[in-house]
Amino acid sequence: MYTFSSKLKTFSFVLMAVGLLGIGYGFLTAPKDIQEVEKLLAAETHEGHGEAKHEVATATTEAHHEVSKDSEVKEETEHKEHLSHVLKQLQNKPWASLYVACIFFMLIAMGTLAFYAIQQVAQAGWSPVLFRVMQGITAYLPVGSVIFFVILIICGLHIFPSNSLFIWLDPEVVAHDKIIANKSGYLNFPFWIVRAAIFLAGWNLYRYFSAKNCLAQDQANDDLWYKKNFNISAGFLVFFIVTESIMSWDWIMSIDPHWSSTLFGWYVFASFFVSGITMITMVTLYLKSRGYLEHVNTSHIHDLAKFMFGISVFWTYLWFSQFMLIWYANIPEEITYFVTRIQLYNLPFFGAVVMNFLFPILILVNTDFKRITWILVMAGIVILLGHYIDFFNMIMPGTVGDRWFIGVSEIASVLFFLGLFIYVVFTALTKAPLLPKRNPYIEESKHFHY
Repeated sequence: MYTFSSKLKTFSFVLMAVGLLGIGYGFLTAPKDIQEVEKLLAAETHEGHGEAKHEVATATTEAHHEVSKDSEVKEETEHKEHLSHVLKQLQNKPWASLYVACIFFMLIAMGTLAFYAIQQVAQAGWSPVLFRVMQGITAYLPVGSVIFFVILIICGLHIFPSNSLFIWLDPEVVAHDKIIANKSGYLNFPFWIVRAAIFLAGWNLYRYFSAKNCLAQDQANDDLWYKKNFNISAGFLVFFIVTESIMSWDWIMSIDPHWSSTLFGWYVFASFFVSGITMITMVTLYLKSRGYLEHVNTSHIHDLAKFMFGISVFWTYLWFSQFMLIWYANIPEEITYFVTRIQLYNLPFFGAVVMNFLFPILILVNTDFKRITWILVMAGIVILLGHYIDFFNMIMPGTVGDRWFIGVSEIASVLFFLGLFIYVVFTALTKAPLLPKRNPYIEESKHFHY
């Protein structure tokens, strides 16, 4: 049995405490009205342009005396509209930061659950010694799902006026936007939240019953519970592949409701799937370093690293396919999505490609490196950070526009959910033996070498 060390538990509590403080700070320091925004923009303008800007401002002031009264009124209206727009973006920032971190860690657990179900259906002989690790990671899914669902409810019911992550939830926006209005049969709060409830409930029910059956198999004299797990895993994968695509439209793509991509569901899947596999590797390596998982050897680690490498290439294939086809077609309503990210998010946009493709390719293409602990830990950290940035790129442009930066809100949100993730996962690992002793393939898995 695994024992949750007091140091790691304290570390998780510290992360959560620091994260909560930072999240609170982010909300408290967000501007409350357009007057605060005007002061902020004035300060930014002064810092950015200095003396040259002062000369332009003087010339502009003189020119204003010559314009008509109607032009002045129009400019004043446009100025207020701009300030209101920036106010929404800045008020969205702490919400968007919380949302990115919340969905990212929840989908890491989801990616792990999908990988676990695939192993069950494939009747894989190499992986049963890792099943308890996978079950420990997926134990975060119920916790993450509850928090995520609460955030969706807050968005839909407009409990906090500062939250406008999904603009199609605003009736005034829908009334003046024909494109969004045409999608209102699908993008409406009741249908959207019901879909979310069905998806989250379905995923969590499979996680609960698959873990329960796996534990029951340890006490059984036959393979009945294993066969039940095989059957429900096959059904779950069908449910998952459909709901995962719809989930990606509902929770991520609808943040940019004027844009759509038929490849988007696969793209999101590849991102959280490789993140889940990477997390399995990281937790396994940690437990091995503490003297647990005695039957896990370098061949198991090598196979996990191969999946990290392979799915990183798959993610890049989807990234390039989506980007290249839209860029080459150059259709205005499609290309705007990438123009925004290249112009305003240039560093994180292309940085994600370096972290999620170039780095894994250079490091993990070597067979020997796939068995070296410190290299895998380094690669794992880069891949997880890279896919966090990938989710950041998908969500932030549609919520905060050009007002983005990695600040207190973003770092604090990651720290909070990381601390919660560590606490839940390692607590779950203490609840059952780390070896599923009655799995039909356990002996093959224990003696897996090549």
